[in-house]
Amino acid sequence: MKTAYLSFLGIVGIGFAAFFFITLGPHLAENLDVVAAFKAGYVNPYSSGFATDAICCWLVLAAWVVYEKFEKGIKHGWIALLIGLVPGVATAFALYLVMRMRQSKS
Repeated sequence: MKTAYLSFLGIVGIGFAAFFFITLGPHLAENLDVVAAFKAGYVNPYSSGFATDAICCWLVLAAWVVYEKFEKGIKHGWIALLIGLVPGVATAFALYLVMRMRQSKS
């Protein structure tokens, strides 16, 4: 079961990163305007909802990473938080779960 779990996390995490860079990479290479890219997430009510959800998910992940650093001694969670900025929370969350599993005592 552990192998299936880790495989699924890898597929989702790497899959989202690939989708992100394939879809957005050419646009960012043309114009590296990060502010405009951020604003593009708020062009309509639907995209605004998804963009806000992604930001809030990153904040929840950040709270969890900081909490577990001090309560459970999970190290290097900051790497997942950086990855949460680019390509995104799906990849960061998958990475953090793998890191957490490898470091957890149970």
